[in-house]
Amino acid sequence: MRRPLIGALLAVLLLGGGAAPALAAPVAPAPGAVGTITDTDTAAPEPRLAAVDFAGTVALSNCSGSVVRTPQSQPSDPALVLSNGHCLESGFPAAGQVIVNQASTRSFTLLNSAGTGVATLRASKVAYATMTDTDISLYQLTTTYAQIQSAYGITALELNAARPAQGSAIKVVSGYWKRIYSCSVDGFAYQLKEASWTWKDSVRYTSSCNTIGGTSGSPVIDDATGKVVAVNNTGNEDGARCTLNNPCEVDENGTVTVRQGINYAQQTYPLVACLTTGSVIDLNAAGCTLPKP
Repeated sequence: MRRPLIGALLAVLLLGGGAAPALAAPVAPAPGAVGTITDTDTAAPEPRLAAVDFAGTVALSNCSGSVVRTPQSQPSDPALVLSNGHCLESGFPAAGQVIVNQASTRSFTLLNSAGTGVATLRASKVAYATMTDTDISLYQLTTTYAQIQSAYGITALELNAARPAQGSAIKVVSGYWKRIYSCSVDGFAYQLKEASWTWKDSVRYTSSCNTIGGTSGSPVIDDATGKVVAVNNTGNEDGARCTLNNPCEVDENGTVTVRQGINYAQQTYPLVACLTTGSVIDLNAAGCTLPKP
């Protein structure tokens, strides 16, 4: 988990003085202008197939993120922002902890295709967050997809309902640093362990996605479809084994592999089955495999 300076201090306070996880958290917040939202509804947006840029990404106070939708989302649904569980303003969720429908007024700087902040969006709640099995936070906003599109001409990024394929070309788009990393899916870690947390079926990047602090929560976008397939979250910085900032891979037989300098993401297709009408998380929905409280 990648968390420099401000985030590292927070981690020390939360974790009793240990080193901060490789979770992302930058030094200073990215600028953004407050925009005006209208109530105009529009037709459901077409899937994004254009070249990957910054449109729809957001900057948080300590991480990156993106405005996301499922294939079934309606224009009138409250918009959702995807980031990491470790990026929560309340601190890192403990292993085994799942947060559902927790009130929040967090703000996000919405970026356009050029990476310019065009609006400040605000959360109404944390719809879902955990660092168990995955590292995800999903904020529900006070504005709808239609309102964002009408006011700023920005369409939410679509979550791919399918698992990404090994070898597929991807981009990691950081709204905090306004930087895009290009690489491929190198493979998948059966388990990825970092300190007290364990994540399952994590995406491993090829080495050119050398993500840094502040990129946590960035959407991982498939080049071919323009859809979100994962959310960037960690990397092994020092070559240590299964410690904070140094996740290790564990295979089905318990064999541990350390890959110094290699970075990882958590797959997002499981979210699709758990999101229902009105951007509501239903952990009992058919096919939903996200951890429950």
